[in-house]
Amino acid sequence: MQTLTQYQADKTDIRALYQSLLHAPTHHLSEARHFLRSQLQLTAPHLADLPESPARLEAHILMNNARTARAYREYIKARRQGQPRRFFTNRAHALYFLRNVAPTKLVDGAWLYGVLQQWHDPRMHDLVRTYLEELGDGEPDQNHVLIYRDLIARKDIQDLESLPDDRFLQGTLQLALGQLAGEFLPEIIGFNLGYEQLPLHLLISTYELTELGIDAHYFRLHITIDNASTGHARRAARAVLDNLPSEGQQAFWRRVRQGYQLNELGASSTSVITEFNLDRELCRVLEDKARVARHMHSDFCRIDGRTINEWLDSSGQIAALLDALQQKGWIKRHQDPANSRFWRLIQSNRAPMFGVFSDYELQLLHDWIAGEWLEEQQLRITGRRGSPSQQDPLVEASHRNEEVALQKTLATLPEEERTRHLIELMAPARHFTPQGLAATRLFSRRLS
Repeated sequence: MQTLTQYQADKTDIRALYQSLLHAPTHHLSEARHFLRSQLQLTAPHLADLPESPARLEAHILMNNARTARAYREYIKARRQGQPRRFFTNRAHALYFLRNVAPTKLVDGAWLYGVLQQWHDPRMHDLVRTYLEELGDGEPDQNHVLIYRDLIARKDIQDLESLPDDRFLQGTLQLALGQLAGEFLPEIIGFNLGYEQLPLHLLISTYELTELGIDAHYFRLHITIDNASTGHARRAARAVLDNLPSEGQQAFWRRVRQGYQLNELGASSTSVITEFNLDRELCRVLEDKARVARHMHSDFCRIDGRTINEWLDSSGQIAALLDALQQKGWIKRHQDPANSRFWRLIQSNRAPMFGVFSDYELQLLHDWIAGEWLEEQQLRITGRRGSPSQQDPLVEASHRNEEVALQKTLATLPEEERTRHLIELMAPARHFTPQGLAATRLFSRRLS
């Protein structure tokens, strides 16, 4: 996995470029081009898990899909025999994962945005259809980005400002590809080919999120829609063959393989999962909280001879403060958190510190205090299956009104401007808005 030092060797500010390509892409195309070229230099196309010839691609994908299915069957068998979760040690771990992969998930499908300009080209059909399905064909409960935005909002983990820079690399790659389709089409086809395969980690994540009572609809949707028979994985392979030139096939295939390898750069789902450390994440969160809370406590209570304000007055004291709270008996590790005085101070809407901690921060504290007690409970919380909820009638009416208003706007435009206007509304930063959803529905109907 590529390191932070490697991808910043060209001095690119990844986080800033991510935001620029999302909200003002036309002003930053030269930066996007330079960034893509620098990242492509880091790929090793000869290491791509692809056959030597594109003619063998579909058979290769089916073989990999069967291998993933067998591995997942073995995982399920082991779980039924009493093995613990492979990925998520607790709910805090799962929420950490959801937050840290959010910059990528919130631009889902962005790498294909540029192919909309070639919607009339039959060779682009599978790529265009894939993008439209990432957008849910304009249906709110099927739009991938909207689903994920709703998920992290409900879990109170939508604040991404403090995430490490490498969390934004994959999303920046996708946004850059989507803006430069005319120059990097083979790489886009290759990236799409890699992204749309069904990985084992997606199956396991979906299973364990559901087990922990977390809505896994976003992840389950990718399992069904990316299938190798009729879904995005099959379309991705077909797009390679549809665009294979009559001359220069070897050079084209090499560029496809490079694009495929772009999926390996930056933080991945599995690297985010394996790096989680509950103690370290809790201290990070509490250090951030301390910067705001300094000098806001009374001096009535002293812990180990120091007031809370004194504990929080300088950085690097959180681990020692937590130790002191345990020594004083305010925190009783490896027990039900309800037994800890500190937990009772923060946990309910009548608690003295109600509202100080977000849901995510409370979950971190809960799971850290519970420790071995939580493991001993062998909790198997069966959450709801995460099916899309019924659309609110008022929301449905709002979407219908938005579509009617958009149709009126289109009626005032020349024919050649209508499709261009729809495509603008289907950009990564707009397609999940009511107007963007309406534009996607109208565009999908035109294609049909």
